[in-house]
Amino acid sequence: MARHPFDEAVALTRVAATAQEHGREAPAHFDGQPHPAYANMVGPFGGVTAAQMLQSVLQHPQLLGEPVALTVNFAAAVADAPFRIEARPARTNRSTQHWTMTLLQTDAQGVDATVITATAVTAVRRDTWSATDSPMPTVPRPMDVARVLPAKRVRWIERYDMRPVIGPIPEHWDGAESDSLTQLWLRDDPPRPLDFLSLAAMADVFFPRVWRRRAVMTPVGTVSMTVYFHAGRAELATTGQGHLLGQARSQSFFNGFFDQSAELWDEAGHLLATTHQIVYYKE
Repeated sequence: MARHPFDEAVALTRVAATAQEHGREAPAHFDGQPHPAYANMVGPFGGVTAAQMLQSVLQHPQLLGEPVALTVNFAAAVADAPFRIEARPARTNRSTQHWTMTLLQTDAQGVDATVITATAVTAVRRDTWSATDSPMPTVPRPMDVARVLPAKRVRWIERYDMRPVIGPIPEHWDGAESDSLTQLWLRDDPPRPLDFLSLAAMADVFFPRVWRRRAVMTPVGTVSMTVYFHAGRAELATTGQGHLLGQARSQSFFNGFFDQSAELWDEAGHLLATTHQIVYYKE
């Protein structure tokens, strides 16, 4: 049976460890490459790059616990070429672990250049009192909302079933200002059981808020994104191949940068992740 395109995209190969990489907090190196099914306008879809960075942590032999937080900084566009990720547990405590990751690609001069930097926190969660102060909005069920197939400017959009409830991508790029709020149902296409990697990628599926706010096809690029995970592996497994409700908005557009925050709930109303990113835009 053929692997899902997403699993192909996030596949990494561990590089044989050297004698210096056997310590308690030693780095591990992984080889990977962009996948054509997740191509963006420049380089790959950022959500898949974030998932690849997280994958290097999840495949590290010294991993403790499950992801709690992931931050990815896009220093440059990932080229359509092989790359190497170094993942290092910077500090391991009794129940938490702090990670640094770097994605390197060989530049035109034959030098390994830093393209992506990232950090993560993993932890062994314990059963405690829990509550959610961000309830899922009341919206129609996913199958009651029409799927929208945007113009195929980029390949990665084809890999998601997206059903906008409110705030779709502008139909007319006429400069008409609006609010920046979007709500939509989404899941992998073809459907795939949810896990930490696909959840991290889905945190980046929202089109840039400045497009919604101004209806102007403004050049943009994510500079940094953070994902906070509010569910464990068992909770994600109960979601299965169901849709997630995503809600995204911006708080400020200022002198070339805007922020974008979002929440992701499963169909049962459980808040699975929140995310925040800062995005560059150009007049």
